[in-house]
Amino acid sequence: MGSLAAVERPHAVMIPYPAQGHITPMLKLAKLLHTRGFHVTFVNNEFNHRRLLRSQSADKLRGLPAFRFAAIADGLPPSDREATQDTAALSYSTMTTCLPRLKELIMKLNEEAGTSGGALSPVTCVVADGTMCFALVAARELGLRCATFWAPSACGFMGYCYYKGLVDRGLFPLKEEAQLTNGYLDTIINWIPSMPKDLRLRDLPSFVRTTDPDDIMFNFFIHETTAMSQASAVIINTFDELDAPLLDAMSKFLPPIYTVGPLHLTVRNNVLEDSPLLSIGSNLWKEQDAPLLWLDDQPPRSVVYVNFGSITVMSNEHLLEFAWGLANSGYTFLWNVRPDLVKGHDNAVLPPEFSAATEGRSMLSTWCPQEKVLEHEAVGVFLTHSGWNTRRWKASAAVCRWFAGPSSQSSRPTAGTSAPSGASGWRLGKR
Repeated sequence: MGSLAAVERPHAVMIPYPAQGHITPMLKLAKLLHTRGFHVTFVNNEFNHRRLLRSQSADKLRGLPAFRFAAIADGLPPSDREATQDTAALSYSTMTTCLPRLKELIMKLNEEAGTSGGALSPVTCVVADGTMCFALVAARELGLRCATFWAPSACGFMGYCYYKGLVDRGLFPLKEEAQLTNGYLDTIINWIPSMPKDLRLRDLPSFVRTTDPDDIMFNFFIHETTAMSQASAVIINTFDELDAPLLDAMSKFLPPIYTVGPLHLTVRNNVLEDSPLLSIGSNLWKEQDAPLLWLDDQPPRSVVYVNFGSITVMSNEHLLEFAWGLANSGYTFLWNVRPDLVKGHDNAVLPPEFSAATEGRSMLSTWCPQEKVLEHEAVGVFLTHSGWNTRRWKASAAVCRWFAGPSSQSSRPTAGTSAPSGASGWRLGKR
């Protein structure tokens, strides 16, 4: 009887886009499915799997009997850098090389299931990031259903879905680089369903800002959003009350849509506190505990927490300018400075004069447990790149105020376009 029950248990292969902001929400979704009785195989690319082995203990990545990790090659040269991979190269490589590797992995899992004596179920479905649509082809060729999971904002997704409309209307590519600064980006885009009627071209994800008609990322998103119509279902990390108009508009051209967000709260409310699932982490950088201990010694609502996410990069000049802005503000701050924050460098370095000027009111970290930081009573302001993950965390944390700093591509359209009626403050963060 036990063997039969195990065989009948659904088995989901889950594959996130290989970046921190996609891995984290996909892992939360995987934990939810596991609590609902699924076997889970969580598939990273080999580069990030090695990073997880360095940042987490190997025991945690062994998973649980019905929750396992696996890895496939992404087609890029091997590397052990503690840095986010080049987005354009990674996107093109996964799109063009990962299909046979994923199929091979699924077939291997099914072979293992056949000899496991019922301990492992055959793969019954695939859940793929909305930008890993080669998995749709793999699932179809293997006779499996595939749901796509959109990790960034619903309004960002809608913007990507209408990239082709920019081409059809002659708005893309830019005719000349002067259009980046001459007001052309203020062109009103009022024809995308459910989006604000004063939406501007500059408010769309920044891949539109090029004169190259063959831009890898622009065309990558056209390819991926078009392919999503072939999915069995689309899962979005939002909730109906926040994005009802957008969800209604999407339902006109997408498969059935399921909202599961905000995932960090959904997991908290559905995974037991003593569950071993909670010990399985997703951070690609090793978390430091010192910031939390430092926060314990700060007065309530006295600290500015600064974190520009996992992808945003800046020049060294920009880093120094920002650092001295923090120093001259006079505020107490906790600043998450990734080693790869400076473009082209593996180690962001601040001058000793900065340390001297902020002594006694600053804490620098390479990576910290962000959800715990945002929930800490000492944090009163959150200065962020406005990525969708951080917006969701902020919305449910007790942070008094937040401000937008340097942004990543996916965060740009979240301002003013994904808010309940009257929530105009969402727009103020970006304009």
